[in-house]
Amino acid sequence: MNPIPSDTLLQALHWRYATKKFDPARKIPADTWQALEHALVLSPSSVGLQPWKFLIITDPAMKARLVPAAWNQSQVADCSHFVVFTVRRDIGADHVDRHIARMAEVRGVTAESLGGFRQMITSNIEKARAEQRLDTWQAHQVYIALGQFMASAAVLGVDTCPMEGFEPVKFDEILALTGTGWASVVACAAGYRAADDKYATAKKVRFKPDDVIVRI
Repeated sequence: MNPIPSDTLLQALHWRYATKKFDPARKIPADTWQALEHALVLSPSSVGLQPWKFLIITDPAMKARLVPAAWNQSQVADCSHFVVFTVRRDIGADHVDRHIARMAEVRGVTAESLGGFRQMITSNIEKARAEQRLDTWQAHQVYIALGQFMASAAVLGVDTCPMEGFEPVKFDEILALTGTGWASVVACAAGYRAADDKYATAKKVRFKPDDVIVRI
């Protein structure tokens, strides 16, 4: 792999902002979107468990239905692709077994040889469940995927807007998630900024590096 220059990365991250107004006429090219989908699939997660599904919404009618449940934010309707990040609630042994089976398939080993790893994962899940923090831990994993998606989009010149401003229960109803064991946690609009989005040229406000970076 040939790494991109550091300046290229920093330029992309400086260029990125939470896009307030998308150009509804501009759509993300298929090859670019395919790369972003792969970026989602490649997102890291604790013990590789991947307790998520990413709902990719491009249908204008479906996006329009979601707008009222997102406090009427125009990004939902105007973006090219709207991603809803969902998490597997109350995750259990069935998901762990799927993970182990996939690991055995990809790495060419037997599921039995991964028994110790499976036991470790199961024990951690049950401990989190007993301490009533299992669903919170799951949600944290989803935010790792969100960060990877946004950074990848910036490098590819695609605008994004992360969104917690919606009613998860209503999203779940509209997206037929209710009762499935999956629940929406966060969303992200992706596309291209409108030419008249005033926030595109606003200076990025961050604390100085020495205020947030501690070198030990």
